[in-house]
Amino acid sequence: MEQAAWRNSSHSSSVVQTQMATPPITNPPCHGVTGPISCAPPSPGDLELTDKLDLTLKKMGIYEEEEDLTRRMEVLDTMNTLVKKWVRDLCISKNMPENIADTVGGQIRTFGSYRLGVHSKGADIDTLCIAPRNVERSDFFTSFFELLKQTPGVTDIRKIEEAFVPVIKFKLQGIELDMTFARLAFKEIPDDFDLSDDNILKNLDAKCVRSLNGCRVTDEILRLVPNRESFRLALRAIRVWAKRQGIYSNVLGYLGGVSWSMLVARVCQLYPNACAATIVLKFFMVFSQWDWPHPVLLKAQENTNLGFPVWDPRVNVADRYHLMPIITPAYPQQNSTFNVSRSTRTVMTKAFKEGLEIAKVIFTNQCSWDQLFEPINFFAKYKHFIVLIVSSLTPEDQLEWHGMVESKIRHLIATLERNEHIELPHVNMYSYPPPDKNKEKTCSMWFIGLEFAKVENLNIDLTYDIQQFSRHVSQSSRMRDGMRMEAKYVKKRQLTDYLPDLVLPKTNRRTTSSSSLNASRTSSSSLSLPTSPPSQATMTPNGDVPPSSPLRSGGDAVMTDASENSCEVPDAASTVAASLVLNAANLSSPSRKRGQQDSEGDSGGSMNSSQSAMAGVPQDTVLKNSGSIEEETMEKEQESKRARFGSPARAAVPFSSNLPHSSSIDFSNKPPRVVASTVPTSEGSTVVSL
Repeated sequence: MEQAAWRNSSHSSSVVQTQMATPPITNPPCHGVTGPISCAPPSPGDLELTDKLDLTLKKMGIYEEEEDLTRRMEVLDTMNTLVKKWVRDLCISKNMPENIADTVGGQIRTFGSYRLGVHSKGADIDTLCIAPRNVERSDFFTSFFELLKQTPGVTDIRKIEEAFVPVIKFKLQGIELDMTFARLAFKEIPDDFDLSDDNILKNLDAKCVRSLNGCRVTDEILRLVPNRESFRLALRAIRVWAKRQGIYSNVLGYLGGVSWSMLVARVCQLYPNACAATIVLKFFMVFSQWDWPHPVLLKAQENTNLGFPVWDPRVNVADRYHLMPIITPAYPQQNSTFNVSRSTRTVMTKAFKEGLEIAKVIFTNQCSWDQLFEPINFFAKYKHFIVLIVSSLTPEDQLEWHGMVESKIRHLIATLERNEHIELPHVNMYSYPPPDKNKEKTCSMWFIGLEFAKVENLNIDLTYDIQQFSRHVSQSSRMRDGMRMEAKYVKKRQLTDYLPDLVLPKTNRRTTSSSSLNASRTSSSSLSLPTSPPSQATMTPNGDVPPSSPLRSGGDAVMTDASENSCEVPDAASTVAASLVLNAANLSSPSRKRGQQDSEGDSGGSMNSSQSAMAGVPQDTVLKNSGSIEEETMEKEQESKRARFGSPARAAVPFSSNLPHSSSIDFSNKPPRVVASTVPTSEGSTVVSL
């Protein structure tokens, strides 16, 4: 078993000493697709800032104590022993002689943040169960699943066989594990089995290849960075920053853990001798100017031809429309960010630019690293919101229903992006429990901030946008009695009906001694993360959410206690009820289709070979020209919208009579005024009249 890989998450007591002990790279190998930008060693000031960064993360509770690390390794040892026993017993049950069954092996491997050595307190462990050829995937989800259920200390176990990468999720001794499965075409799996060899993928199905890629990609990332200690500390910092900015969620269209890892690894390749503090600064500098959709590559794509599809826009037309491609380094190379949309890319690019301004001030010693990690106040940024309320009768149903709806939210974002009057739909990556408590139902909520185009005297109808999403959700085969999804339009002043005061915007929270920092942040409001009452699980200091919390980030499902949470959210009288309530017992019939056909994503354009604007940057490291980037981007978006939509307004679309009524927003007055008077149409549907 890979004991070294399990122990790589511990960190040195002095990052500066580690950096100084590492010999500088004078003639660096070409780790990436280009040579480095700079091989300059860190200055004493850079090393001091690196030590301060490490201390800041320690104060935030990012690192685990040695006792917790030991407990994780004990859990992994237990699981490894259990897998070996299961494989042996299963082989014997299939009439294999005992002496041969004793040698077939089987094991688990770790990947993700734990394998990289950057996991935080309370984080789950991504694991892969590797079995020989006589063990079927069906065995993993039946006999092994039952074995886990009977194992002492295993709780909250569930299997998701229909996922893109099928997984069993469970807790062992309070530690959450996600376990995938791969069946290799070998009769024996020794403990020192090499997963980096591409030939092991021969004769495997696609699900096994995707499961193996978790380990293969993680190991390849570690192999391709010139200095692992600098990489790990910088990645820890970027992960915390991304979570505080609300842009750490692959399922919602932001970046997931592997994507953030590859971005930091690419910067490490460009600055091989830089310390962690410099890597963080250069990270923001590089990706605030990156010329998307030019891909981020850690190495040149190899010509391995085993028949599996790889990311290649020259061959695959669909790959040309990926907006923010970050390509995994292990075969078969894939785009880890295919969920990114135009709006989520805009949100992340803005965050990169704001992060750069703060990092610059930190390097002038005018503010501390704490300023970089201040959480965004999502609810202070927008005046208009769509709230999605998801509820079920039992916590078990809510766990599944919440995860299913979360996986569909990006489709609603794509629909809102095609609305010519919506400049930016911004989905909050965190879900929230309702303020009221009820023993009958469990409930959770997502919020989408809306930024509208500045158009006067215009009613904007959101009926079609929300209705299309509701139909999409209703098509799920996992929907059962009692599962409901409600979508509402609310204004900023009505958020108090949905959220506790601790979550809502605070005034005059930020005080900074640096006037330049304040000037750079004027467009960004101070922020807060989702918070729970003292009786509920709260967020960890690092900005993540513990597994037991009703608030979960990323792609995990959310479960709230049925005795503490209710889906009964107060309905303000002035709220325009763009409420589409789905009930498995009584689903409304879909309305007639709108003439315009929807596509799954916005066109991102083809690859380009524009030259870098940064002096000394290799040609393949393509960055945007400095200057008025936002104005140019806005102008291009406006031209794109005019080309796609033509007319300045869109008529309301009638829908089924048993659905309440549409959302309309009036821009004739400032601030916008919504009047909840309804007018029935000739087809029996209800439309808000302003």
